[in-house]
Amino acid sequence: MQPISVGIREAKTHFSKLLKNVKRGGEIIITDRGKPVGKIVPLSKDSLSLTERIKELERSGWIKPLNQKKKKIKQLPPPIPVPKELAQRFLQENRDS
Repeated sequence: MQPISVGIREAKTHFSKLLKNVKRGGEIIITDRGKPVGKIVPLSKDSLSLTERIKELERSGWIKPLNQKKKKIKQLPPPIPVPKELAQRFLQENRDS
């Protein structure tokens, strides 16, 4: 199958159609004003897993690893016991204001 060359605007307009072509084994060359700038190719069946691809991107410097230090979650103090009638009074005062 011969590669298909398309401009950026056409690629944006017909992206799903182009991807169907790639799924069938075709290649798409994206051009900007007639000059090739990118290529869409099908993934090989023996491609890397997501974890392996992320590690490869980290090794090549495209992404930075997530900081693995876990922050301790501070536990909230227990609520202060308030008599029911006092709590109701606070609520009523809040509604009235």
